[in-house]
Amino acid sequence: ASNTDANTDILNMAGFDGVIFIVPIEDSVDTGVATLQIQGSLTNADSGMSNLTGAVATATSAANDDLNGKLLVVDVYKPEQQYLQGNLVSATANIAYGTTIAIQYRGRKAPLDQPSTVLDGTFSVSPTKS
Repeated sequence: ASNTDANTDILNMAGFDGVIFIVPIEDSVDTGVATLQIQGSLTNADSGMSNLTGAVATATSAANDDLNGKLLVVDVYKPEQQYLQGNLVSATANIAYGTTIAIQYRGRKAPLDQPSTVLDGTFSVSPTKS
């Protein structure tokens, strides 16, 4: 829609140096503005989130479907806030987003606890050839 304002899940950054947010644009309409803004807070609450300076990616559609299949990417390294989320906004004309992926990196512990939406996963250290 042309008035999207949706948040990703909140990530706890304790024990991580950074996170990269990746969101695909599935459909775009001429003049549509797609924005991925990263927000942060010292508490795990959506109501306490505020925009992080410079942690934003924006694209404007110059013709119908020209942004389709392209990505907005924001990498946040050493955030001052413990809790982060992505905020997806569309303005002016329709922008449809795909599923946002957030990859935390340089963790100081493993394996990671996975949310209930992960069906299966594994952690492998120095695997050998089979």
